[in-house]
Amino acid sequence: MAATQALKFLNASGIQVSLHPYEYDPNADAVGLAAAQALGLDPSLTLKTLMVEVDGKPGCCIIPSNRQLSMRKVAAAFGGKSAAMMLPAKAEKLTGYRVGGISPFGQKRIVPAVFEETACTAPKVWINAGARGLLLGIAPEDAMRVIKATQLGLVS
Repeated sequence: MAATQALKFLNASGIQVSLHPYEYDPNADAVGLAAAQALGLDPSLTLKTLMVEVDGKPGCCIIPSNRQLSMRKVAAAFGGKSAAMMLPAKAEKLTGYRVGGISPFGQKRIVPAVFEETACTAPKVWINAGARGLLLGIAPEDAMRVIKATQLGLVS
């Protein structure tokens, strides 16, 4: 499998990860949950990358695949008044990744990022590696450090 921008970015940053390919289901209702199930992983440690807009400015939220964002908490986390999910086409253009394969690492444009605090207590989490059907395993502190993310409560 060819190295994705996310993997190149992490490698250049000296971050060690494990790779976990799986059969991507384009018809899955919840891509993150489908990935967790396909790999036999805990959904609370299999994280999804969601692109948002807070007061019109882009942001990246990394949360457990079995949880939902609270837009009120997202707005507060980014110091704004209102938050909404970014439209898929805009998220793809901004990140350089396709929806279902968006990674917080190696995005085309650096945007503020926030990790859901409940996902930061485990020794390892699984996050999209920049391609549909490929997750990477990483220590949460390494993930947060390399993208200069903060950790706050984002889920309802």
